[in-house]
Amino acid sequence: MNAEVSLVQSRQAEKTKARRRYAHNKAALLFLSPWIVGLVFLTLGPMLASLYFSFTDYSILSAPVWVGISNYSTMLFGDKLFLASLKVTFLYVFVSVPLKLIFALLVALLLNKGIRGLGIYRTVYYIPTLLGGSVAIAMLWRKMLGGDGLVNSFLAMFGVEAPDWIANPKYAVYSIVLLSVWQFGSSMVIFLSGLKQIPSDYYEASSVDGASKLRQLFSITLPILTPVIFFNLVMQIITSFQSFTQAFVISNGTGGPVNSTLMYSLYLYKKGFSFFQMGYASAMAWVLVILIGLFTLLVFRSSKLWVHYEDGGKS
Repeated sequence: MNAEVSLVQSRQAEKTKARRRYAHNKAALLFLSPWIVGLVFLTLGPMLASLYFSFTDYSILSAPVWVGISNYSTMLFGDKLFLASLKVTFLYVFVSVPLKLIFALLVALLLNKGIRGLGIYRTVYYIPTLLGGSVAIAMLWRKMLGGDGLVNSFLAMFGVEAPDWIANPKYAVYSIVLLSVWQFGSSMVIFLSGLKQIPSDYYEASSVDGASKLRQLFSITLPILTPVIFFNLVMQIITSFQSFTQAFVISNGTGGPVNSTLMYSLYLYKKGFSFFQMGYASAMAWVLVILIGLFTLLVFRSSKLWVHYEDGGKS
C-alpha cells in the first residue's frame, strides 16, 4: 500500500514539475515572441522571397516570371559593370580593412598607457564611428576632398597643387577608403579592451630579461591579442563588403567618375531601385552573401595558423 501511495505521489510531483516547466516555457516564449515574429517576417521571410526572386524576371511593377539561372549567368558572363563593381569592392576591402585595423590598434596602444581622462579620449575617438555612416558626414567628406575643398586649400598654403580627389578616377575610391579608416572607433574600443586583459607580469618579466618595447609588442602583445584581431578582422570584412552610404553620397549615386566608386552594394541598389530589375538585384544580393561567406570561411580556416589562445593552443 505504501508503495502505491509513493508511486502516486511521485507521479503527481512529476506532473507538477511538468506544469511548472510549461509555465516557464510559456512565459519565455511570450517574452521572445516579438523577436521571433521579427525573425520570421522581417528576416527569414524576405530572405526566402529574395532567393525566389533571384531566379525570376521581376520588375516590381509586374508579376515575377521564372527564368532559372539566367540572372546569374548574365551577371557572370554578360555584365561588365558587375565585374567592375567587384573590382572596386575588392580594392576597397583589401585596402581599407588592414588600414583601419592597424590604425585602430595603434590608437588603442597609445590609450593603453594609463593616461588621464581615458574615458574622454575613448569617447572622442569613437564619435566618428557613430557619425561616419550618416549621409551628412559623407556629404561633408565630399566637400572636404573636392577640388576647392578644405584639404586642397590646406595643401595650397604650402604651394601644393592637388587634384580634385572626388572627380579623379585614380583617387576617388581612396577617398571612401579614408572615410572608412576614419571610422576606426569600434575596432579601437575592442582592441583596448583586449589590451586591458593582458597581464602586466608578462611585460615585467620580459623587461627583466632585457626585452625592448618593440620586442614586447611582437612577442607578447600581438600573439595574446590575436583572438581580438581575428574578431575585428571578420567583423570589418563583413561590414566593408556591405558598404553603401559613403559611395552613394560621394558619387551622387552614380558610382563615378568612370565607375571608380561603383561599389557592389551601390550597383545592387541601382539595379533594384533605379532600373527596377529586382530579380537581378536579388541574385546580386545572394552572390554577395556567398562572397562574404567565402571570405569569412577563409579567415576562419587561416586562423588555425596565427590565432593563439591563453591555453597555448591555436584555434
